[in-house]
Amino acid sequence: MTTNEPDWVSRLADEVIAAAHARDPGGVIVCASGLSPSGPIHLGNLREVMVPHLVADEIRSRGVACEHILSWDDYDRFRKVPGGIEGLEGWERHIGRPLTSVPPPPGSAHESWADHFRAPMQEAMRVLGITVREISQTEMYTSGAYTDRVLVAMERRRDIDAILGRYRTKEAPGDEDDDADEAARAAAEGSGAAAEDDGSAGVGYYPFKPYCAACGTDLTTVTAYDDATTRLDYTCACGHGNSVLLRDHPPGKLVWKVDWPMRWAFEGVDFEPSGVDHQSPGSSFVVGGELVGPVFGGHQPIGPMYAFVGIKGMAKMSSSRGGVPTPADALDVMEPPLLRWLYARRKPSQSFQVAFDAEIQRMYDEWDALGRRVAIGQAQSGEAAAHRRAAATADGPLPVTPHPLPYRALASVVDVTGGDEDQMLRILRGLDPDAPLASLDDARPRLDRARAWVERYVPEDDRTHVREQPDEALLASLDDAQRTALTLLADGLDDDWTLDGLTTLVYGVPKRMAGLDVAERKVPPEVKAAQRDLFALVYRLVVGRDTGPRLPTLLLCLDPGRVRLLLGRG
Repeated sequence: MTTNEPDWVSRLADEVIAAAHARDPGGVIVCASGLSPSGPIHLGNLREVMVPHLVADEIRSRGVACEHILSWDDYDRFRKVPGGIEGLEGWERHIGRPLTSVPPPPGSAHESWADHFRAPMQEAMRVLGITVREISQTEMYTSGAYTDRVLVAMERRRDIDAILGRYRTKEAPGDEDDDADEAARAAAEGSGAAAEDDGSAGVGYYPFKPYCAACGTDLTTVTAYDDATTRLDYTCACGHGNSVLLRDHPPGKLVWKVDWPMRWAFEGVDFEPSGVDHQSPGSSFVVGGELVGPVFGGHQPIGPMYAFVGIKGMAKMSSSRGGVPTPADALDVMEPPLLRWLYARRKPSQSFQVAFDAEIQRMYDEWDALGRRVAIGQAQSGEAAAHRRAAATADGPLPVTPHPLPYRALASVVDVTGGDEDQMLRILRGLDPDAPLASLDDARPRLDRARAWVERYVPEDDRTHVREQPDEALLASLDDAQRTALTLLADGLDDDWTLDGLTTLVYGVPKRMAGLDVAERKVPPEVKAAQRDLFALVYRLVVGRDTGPRLPTLLLCLDPGRVRLLLGRG
C-alpha cells in the first residue's frame, strides 16, 4: 500500500521553501540550472536541468511562487574543436572566442555555435514539459546588466584572491590520471565549470577576463587596473594591446569561480544542484559559497551534488566529444514520461544508466508494471511519487499513448514485418483482442518510438528474418520426441490465435508431453528445460537461429499456414 513518506523531491522542496522564506517570506523562490552550448548537450547535462525542474515543479504544485531559470553559458570561450562533427577543418582559429561569436558547424541553419547546440535542447525541454526562463550570458554581459557587480569584483580582487589562495594548494587537477579524475573532467565539459583559470597571473590577480578587440579571443592578460577610473589595460597573445574603461562594459566576463557566485546574488538563487566536479575542496561551488556573501551580498543556494548519468556500454559522456547521446536521441526511442521517470526515481546522488540497447525493453516493462501498481494503489510512496512526476507537471499531464501496448511486443512486430503498416495493424489487433486497436494511431507515439529503436539501434545481424522455406536438413535430423512436440504445436495453432492463446500453447506442449495440465504453473526443472529446448528448435526452424523475438509474438506475426510449413507440418 502507498504511504505518505516524502520522496527526495518533496524533501528538497521542503528544505528550499524553509530556507528561502526565512530570508524573504512570501518572495519568489528561484531554482537555477546552467548549461554551456559548447557541443551536443547530452543526457548527463539533462540532470542539471531535471533536478531543479522537479523541485521547482513540486514547489509550484503547492501554490508557492517559484521560478526555474536556465542560464545559457554562451559567453564561455570556445575551448577546443570537438570530434565527431564533420567539416570543422580550420575551426581551431576560433578557440578562445565566445560561443556566440563562433560560426555553427557547416550546413547548420543557426547563426552561431551556441545557437546550433542550444536549439535541440530547447526542443527537448518543450517535449519533456520543462518550463524555464532562459538567460543568455552573452546578452547579460554585453548589455551591461552585470557591470556594477563586475566593478565590485575588481575592487575586491585582493579579498577574492585571498579566499581563492586558501584552496589553490588543495587543487590538483590532472595530477592523477585515474578513471574518477577523467570522469570528473569529462563531466565538467559543457557544465560552465570548464577548466578556466581563476584570474591568477604573474602581474597580479584580476577576476575579469577581457575578450580582445582585435582577434576576439580571451587569450588576454590584464596588466593594470585603476579603481578610480575603471581603466583596464590588457595585452593579447595575438600581439594586440588595449586600454578600456570597464564601466563601459567592454567585451569580457568574470572568471568562472567569481562569475557563478555573482550570478547567485544577481538572480537571488535559492536552489541549484551541481555535478561532482563542483563539489570538491577548492571547487567552484565551495569557493563560491565563501565569495557570494562578503563580496556580492548574496547567499549560497542549497546545492546538492548530482552523480553521473551513463549510457549502457559507455563509462562517461562528454559534451565536447562527438557521438554522445542527447535528450533528443533518447526521445526518438522513448516517450517523454519514461525519460522523465529515469531521472525522477533516482536521488541526485545516485548514478544511473540510460539504455539504448535491448535493455530499453526491460525499462519499459518496469514502467508499465509501475503504472499498473499505481492504478490499483499498490505502489510504494516513493515509486508512486516518481510516476506522478514523470507523467505530469504542475501545468498538467504529459501526452500519452492512447493504447500503450508492450514496447517489446511493438518492437518485435516492427522487426518481423519490416514496418509494413497493414501487417502491423493486423498483428497488433491480436495482441489485445478484448480491446483491439481501431488504428495504428492508437498505439502512437509508443509504436513510432519502438520502430525508431529497431531501425537505429538493432544491428542488422540481430534483426529477425523469417525463413522462406523449411529447413529440410534440420527437420530430417529430429528425433521422435521433437517431432511429437512440433506436431502438438502445429495442431494447436488454430485453437486460439491470440497472444495469450499462443503463449499457453508454446509453454503447454512440454507440459502435455510430461503428463501435466497445461494450466499448471509450477513445473519441474526437466519440463522447464524441455520448454527451452522446444523454443530453441522453433526459432531455428522459423528464423534460422537459437533466439529471436518473444516466441508467441513471433508466431502471431506470421500466419498458421506459414508456421506449419516451417515446422514441417504444412
